This record gives sequence, structure tokens and C-alpha cells, in this order.
Amino acid sequence: MADGESANHSRKVRRKRSIPRRPFDARPPVPTGPRTNRQIRVPEVRIIDEEGQQVGVVAIDEALRRAEAAGLDLIEVAAAADPPVCRIADLGRFRFEQGKRARDARKNQHVSEVKEVRLRPRTDEHDLQVRVRAARRFLEEGHKVKIEVRFRGREATHPEVARAQIASIAAGVADIAMVERQPSLEGRTMFAILARGRAAQT
Repeated sequence: MADGESANHSRKVRRKRSIPRRPFDARPPVPTGPRTNRQIRVPEVRIIDEEGQQVGVVAIDEALRRAEAAGLDLIEVAAAADPPVCRIADLGRFRFEQGKRARDARKNQHVSEVKEVRLRPRTDEHDLQVRVRAARRFLEEGHKVKIEVRFRGREATHPEVARAQIASIAAGVADIAMVERQPSLEGRTMFAILARGRAAQT
């Protein structure tokens, strides 16, 4: 009987144990984006009004009063300046415009790559023209083009065939590109690099 009571007591002790909870964090969330209105805690600021005109340096209370009178927000746009620069504007519209500018900047940002156009010494004229069109498309997109001719077996004994193919592709895009690196042989591959631009006329 004593053993049974001891077992029951142990089960009760185990049931009473609880998983410790994380302490409640009463701190407000860290704000993202520029500080606005009462979040701006400096004695004075340089303000730009809702018309985009420079007003000059005023006390923070005066800047807030102007923003409230216009029914708009006081937005810190240059926190590192001395004093900080603030703009009187609608916060929602300001964020929308910032997002639009960021999207436009990403859209216009272009990363140049080296695109490859590969062929064999036995590539026929039709397929060679397909490679010319591919090279032109890459160059028009702002990329460089690496032309590779890969040899198999005894094909490597006739490098002049590969040189002629590379010259043919280069001629096909000569109006928009120039040979940046002349054809060279590495192992069983001959390659050249084309880049946007035109060779100087002599």
C-alpha cells in the first residue's frame, strides 16, 4: 500500500511541473522606415514643406505644429544631417513613392554576364546563323558573349575551321559588337569573347 501511495505521489509531482514561459516583453516593436511625428526626438529640425520648399531650421514643436496644421505628417528624411532634415507630407503617399522608386531602381539595375554560344566544327550554316541570332540577343541585353568551338577526335588538327566560324559569328554582329578577346585555343576548345561596342574605324 505504501508503494502505491508513493507512486501516486510521484505522478502528482510530475503533473505539477510546468514548462517555463518566456518573460513578457513589454518593449514596443522596433520601428521600420523613417521616424515620424512624435518619434522624432531632437530639439530642432530643418524642414521642407508640403510644396517641397525649404523652410529652414525650426524647433521640433513648431515643425510638428506646421505638420498638424496642414493635416500631414512630419517625416525624418535625413537623420544623419545636423540638424536632421524633415519633410511635411502624407506618410502613406511618402511610403508608396519610396517603394515605387526602389522598384524602379531594381528594374533598371542590370548585371552584365558572360553568355556562352557553343558550336562544333561540323556545325552547318543554318545552325551557325541560329548562333549569330543568339549572340545578337545576348549583346542587345547588355551581356558579353563567349563563343566556344569544341573539338572531338581529329577535329583539333584543323583549328582554322573554328577560327572561320568564330569570325563568321563576329561578322554577323559587327554592327553592335567587337571582338574583346581574340580566338585562342585551350585544350580541345577554341574560344573568343565579344562585347558591346564597335571597333574603331581606320
